[in-house]
Parts: sequence; C-alpha cells; structure tokens
Amino acid sequence: MKTHYQVLIIGGGTAGIMVASQLKRKNSSLEIGLIEPSDKHYYQPAWTLVGANTYKFSDTVKPMASLIPKGVEWIKEFADVFKPESNTVVTKKSNEFTYDYLVVVPGLKIAPELVEGLPEAIDKGVVCSNYTDPNHTWETLKNFNGGTALFTQPTTPIKCGGAPQKIMYLADDYFRKKGVRKNTDIVFALPSGSIFGVKVIADTLMNVVDRKDINVRFFHKLVKVDADKKIAWYEIDKDLTAGGCVTIADGDVASLDRDIQYNYKDVKVTREGDRFGIHFDMMHLAPPQCAPDFIKNSPLAAETGWVSVNPKTTQHTKYLNIFSLGDVSNLPTSKTGAAIRKQVPVTVANILKMIEANAISSKEYNGYTSCPLVTGYGKMVLAEFDYEKNFEPDPKLKKFPMMINDSSKEHWRLWMLKKYGLPYLYWNKMMKGIEV
Repeated sequence: MKTHYQVLIIGGGTAGIMVASQLKRKNSSLEIGLIEPSDKHYYQPAWTLVGANTYKFSDTVKPMASLIPKGVEWIKEFADVFKPESNTVVTKKSNEFTYDYLVVVPGLKIAPELVEGLPEAIDKGVVCSNYTDPNHTWETLKNFNGGTALFTQPTTPIKCGGAPQKIMYLADDYFRKKGVRKNTDIVFALPSGSIFGVKVIADTLMNVVDRKDINVRFFHKLVKVDADKKIAWYEIDKDLTAGGCVTIADGDVASLDRDIQYNYKDVKVTREGDRFGIHFDMMHLAPPQCAPDFIKNSPLAAETGWVSVNPKTTQHTKYLNIFSLGDVSNLPTSKTGAAIRKQVPVTVANILKMIEANAISSKEYNGYTSCPLVTGYGKMVLAEFDYEKNFEPDPKLKKFPMMINDSSKEHWRLWMLKKYGLPYLYWNKMMKGIEV
C-alpha cells in the first residue's frame, strides 16, 4: 500500500464515492486513496420507506468493495489525526498517509448522548428512529394500538431535515388502515417556529397537517427522554412573558399561544418548572447529530465543530489544498444526498484545476439541495431550494419522466420518483461518477 497519494479521501459515503468516481472518470491516472473502515455502504434516503414497510432494508445496502472505483486504493482504517501543515493524516493504527490534496467527507455522528436518557431509550420498546434502526420503527408502528404518537426532532443540524415528519405522515396513513387512528393523537414537536424553511413547501405541508389532523408544537426543544415513564421533556425556546399558555392546563383553549400550538390536542403533559413533559405511547425521533470527534477536535473545524469551508467552492478557509462537502462541512444548507449531488462536481472541478494551474475553477455551488417529503403512501412533495431558501427546481431533474410541473404540490408520480427513480439514479449514476 502506498503512503502518498495525489488525492486522499476520508469517507466512503455518498460524497466520498462520488468524488473518487468523478475524479477517476476525468483523470484515470490520478493516484487516489480512500480511507474508510466500513465493509458496507447504505442508501439511507430509503430508510423512511423501510420504517413504513414499503421498502426492504436489504435493498439499501451494498458491499463497500463493489462501489470503490477501479484504481482507487481502499485504506480500510479509521482516520484519526490531521496534520495539515505537513499534508498528513494519521489513522487509529498510527499509520501515516500524505497527500497533495485532501477531501474530508466522513459524514456526521449520531449523538443521542446530547439528550438525557436517549441512549438508554432509543431503538428499544416504543422509542424508535429511522436514523438508527428503521426495522424497529416498523415494529413500533405495527404494535401501536392507539394513544399519543409523538414525533420530534432535535435542535442540531440533521441528515435530511424533513425526515422526522415524513414517517409521521406515513404512520398516519398506516394507523388509519389499521383502524387505530380514531383512538390516536399525533403530535409533532419541533424546535423551530415553522414546519419547513421554504414558504411554498411549508404551506403545502400545513395543508397536509390539516388534512391529517396533526397537532404541531413549535419551539419545543427536546432535553430528556424518560423511557420508563414514557415522557419526553421539552423546554420552550420562546419568550413566554408576553402572555399565552403552552398547554390547556395553563388555562382555556382561547389562551393558548398560537405561535407554539397549532391544531391543539389535549394530550397528557406534566409540567416541572420550565419543562413540559409530553406523555407518549410511541415516539419517533431524529436523534441529535454532530461532527465526529476527530473532526471537532481537529485544526480543520470551525467553532461549530463542522469543517470550515468556502460556501461556493467547498475549499477549506485556511488550508487551500483541503476540501470538504456533504454532512461534515459547514456549508449553510441542508445535509442531504441531493446537496452532495451538486457539491461534488464543484469540488472535483476545483481539485483538477488546482492540479493543473494551482487555481480554483469557475464552477460555484449555490446551495442547491432537495428534500423529497413523503406525505403518505403514494404521495410526495419535492422541496428544492438554494442558500437563499428560494424554491428552485433542478432543470436536470425536470427531465425525469416522474417529475411534474409543480413539485411543491403532492403527487403520486413524485412518490414513484422517491421509491424507484432516485435509488436507480443513486446506484447506477451517482455512485459511478456520472454527473446527473
């Protein structure tokens, strides 16, 4: 095994494989090393569908060896220490690898420890998460016979910000089919003041909430999960001194703070000081997420812990021969595979231009990402937007036979795109370095 590479890539997820594949397609003679300890590569966007029993988990995984491009050397180790001043990465086995150019794309870390009680609760009993065990999510939905179904998300950035509500809409459909919906209150507790950051999409989703009779609780910051008592504890991230109550226990319905409560349901809530404990009979959540420790503690990290890069070029703000994209970067956009699809060609063009002329290419990333928001079995909305949160459909996707004129509205053809079109695009185009 070599110890020096023209391009060294850390991470064999979506971004790592795409960068390696596109670089090899454009310059087959490049000496590329890829540091990745895992034997398996997962297509995680389908885990929402796995959790609703409409996609097989086994279809979301492939051997890592089958995806690493020919001519790219697989270093099956954990990256551990960065020494950017000497262009060196040290692995946990204390092996040192040097590079001309480094691409840092190890993905993010699922961090349930950031919420008290969550490590003990998650993926056990009635607490589930598509982010960690979608098969357990399905078991939880299947075993649910009514009561309070609580869906929630953390205050941290997460993979696909819309995912915590997608499974909620599918659960509503399933509960109706099973005949338990009439005995069920569905509550969606989230830390922000809006259900989605792009207004045209938020409007569509609030119509879905109305149709499905879901109680949305805004400004709810999850701080603790008590699995034994089945209580999720929240702090309200909004000034309450201006008046208006959080729950009906504080007064009558007319006095509820409408910025916090939408379509209020009188589910059991226990109050202790400034905390509100929502009692649940099942809970699905996106756990908190953060940069891996070896990134947070490195000279590459910004104060937030994510890799500090230029938002238009993906080039590191200090070390010009280092690039980062995808979930671990501090690019101010959603952390999705769709964002990576647009980030990779910019990164690749810049690396090739740096090799050729020690300069950055003219390609720039405008923050494009998309979030396929499943709103039920056979229904989906496709949120596409840029850094400014403008709704911006991708002309390339528009050519897909499953697309419709206005993807901000629910449609069965978009569901077909999610279930069949996007997995095909991922395995047969994106992973093979074909720009789409």
